[in-house]
Amino acid sequence: MLRLITLMTDFGTADGYAAEMKGLLYARVPGATIVDVSHDIPAHDVEAARLALERYWRDFPPSTVHLVVVDPGVGSSRAAIAVESDHRLLVGPDNGVLSPALVVPDARVVELPEPPGASATFHGLDLFAPVAAALAIGTPIEQMGTPFGRAIVRRSPEPQRRTDGALVGEIVTIDRFGNAITNLPGPKGPATLECAGRHLAVVRTYADVAPGEATALVGSGGSIEIAVRDASAADHLGLSRGLTVVLRP
Repeated sequence: MLRLITLMTDFGTADGYAAEMKGLLYARVPGATIVDVSHDIPAHDVEAARLALERYWRDFPPSTVHLVVVDPGVGSSRAAIAVESDHRLLVGPDNGVLSPALVVPDARVVELPEPPGASATFHGLDLFAPVAAALAIGTPIEQMGTPFGRAIVRRSPEPQRRTDGALVGEIVTIDRFGNAITNLPGPKGPATLECAGRHLAVVRTYADVAPGEATALVGSGGSIEIAVRDASAADHLGLSRGLTVVLRP
C-alpha cells in the first residue's frame, strides 16, 4: 500500500515545528515516505501556498496524502478540512490553500473536529498531522469528519474578458527569481502584455531578449509571467502582487 505524504508549511526549519509533525507522521505510519515540498512559504502567505500546491498535487500518484499547513487563522472559527479529489487526499485549513483540489468536479470535503486538548496555536501537529496519518494508512475520509455543510473558501482569481477582446488579470505572486506570475493563460498567438505602463511582447523564452531587458512569457505552469532577463522583474519594474495586467492579442 502506498504510504506517501507530502508536507508544505510556512514554518521554516529553524524551530523544529516541521520536525514535530514529521515525527508524529513516522510514528503513526510505519514505512511512510514523507516528501518535504517546502517549509519556506512566506509566513502566513496562503496565496503563495495555494499556487505552489497547484503546481504539484496532481503530479504525485493516486492515494498520495498532501498535508498543507499555512494557517494564519489557527485557533479561530475557520474550519479544518480533508479533501478527496482526483484520487488524492488533502488536509489543511479552510482558508483557500486547498483550492486547486476543490475546483475539481466531484471533490469530496469533510470538516474535521478539533481533538480534545489540541493546542490553539499548532493545529498542524495536533489536528492536521494525525488526520493525514490516518488517511495514509487507509482510513476512509468519511470517518475523519462530517460532510462540509457551509460555504467553502476558494482562492482562484479569474481573468475577465473585455468587449475589445483584451483579457484583464492581475499579478498573483512573485517567485524567488523576481518573476511576476499572473493569472492570465498563455495566448494562442502573438500578444502584448500591459503592466505598470509598459507594453511587453510575449516571447517564448528568456533568451529571446537581451540581458536586463523586460519581457513576458508563458511559464511552466501555463500562465503568463513578467520577467527581466538575468535579473528580478519585481525589483527592476516595481511590481507587486495585485497589480493589474492586460493581455492584448
